[in-house]
Amino acid sequence: MKKNIGVYKRLLLELNRAVYLDRIDTHELHQLFWECTLRCNLNCRHCGSDCRMLSEKDDMPLADLLKVLDEIKLHQDPGKVMVITTGGEPTVRRDLAECGRAISERGYVWGMVSNGMMLTPERLNEYVEAGLKSIAVSFDGFEEDHNWMRGHPQSFKNVLVAVEALKQHPSLTWDVITCINQRTIQYLPKFRDYLISLGIKRWRLFTVFPFGRAANDPDLKLSNEQFVQMMEFIKQTRAEGKIRADYGCDGFLGRYEGEVRNHFFSCSAGINVASILADGSISGCLSIRSDYHQGNIYQDSFWEVWQTRFQPYRNRKWMKTGPCAHCKMWRYCQGNGMHLRDGDGKLQICQYNMIMNKTT
Repeated sequence: MKKNIGVYKRLLLELNRAVYLDRIDTHELHQLFWECTLRCNLNCRHCGSDCRMLSEKDDMPLADLLKVLDEIKLHQDPGKVMVITTGGEPTVRRDLAECGRAISERGYVWGMVSNGMMLTPERLNEYVEAGLKSIAVSFDGFEEDHNWMRGHPQSFKNVLVAVEALKQHPSLTWDVITCINQRTIQYLPKFRDYLISLGIKRWRLFTVFPFGRAANDPDLKLSNEQFVQMMEFIKQTRAEGKIRADYGCDGFLGRYEGEVRNHFFSCSAGINVASILADGSISGCLSIRSDYHQGNIYQDSFWEVWQTRFQPYRNRKWMKTGPCAHCKMWRYCQGNGMHLRDGDGKLQICQYNMIMNKTT
């Protein structure tokens, strides 16, 4: 029998909705992702980006980003904005520490997303000295499966080196991210215990969304039953309290809202989150691979774009079609994450439907 959302949780969802509507009105910028390079040193089978081992496009010059940061600083306290360097793989930039230092010196919080391949103790020390405050590192299972996912025979060993280096910086906020697939779903409890044995305190679990290389790979997609299995596993792990496990910000989860992560669902892309892509495009978050760009820093004022555009992100009534047209959860979901829409606006995956349509 399908479980409905209880009265208490519905009240919490109403409160979350009210807060979300207020956030839309104010649209204060909290996170700015910078796609600082399209180069990457791995060949991940689930990559949804346009990255290549050797990108034909040059890295964005640091000076171009700093112009944007100086503009934002005229309108908003930079201490309330985290600038997250990503890519591609940001550590392939030889000037990454210089970039981070310039970001930090302007009063912004500097964060990073990395595959961990080049995150040696020496490099991490350099980044922390340059002002790095937060970092997320990919860790996709035991050795065979992690290397299978990342497309490199040394990736797992290098991530272990990165984890040991991270543990030497208690002031640094960090976690590991695992993309759950047909292989890793089979041994989640065992892998959790392994992460705990390594001294890892924070663990984010994601599912792979069907874009890029992952679009037609059956090994990466979970069944409805497996998705619910993962939700129950995260609930159990959080209750045990030995490691903080969170499901990513991926989508609306119905009865699991408030139980598998520390917040209720809302898509912050274009609300509190923006991105500058390697070609200068201004978008919501870097998980969005369809063209929902709102401008370009080489032709437009970033702040003007942030204030006056982003209508597709801030008024999502256009999403109320297809499976969303008559869904009773629309009030709380608002059409799910922008990154789950294709270029025509069609929803590619609905986690709520996966949960409700599980065979029992």
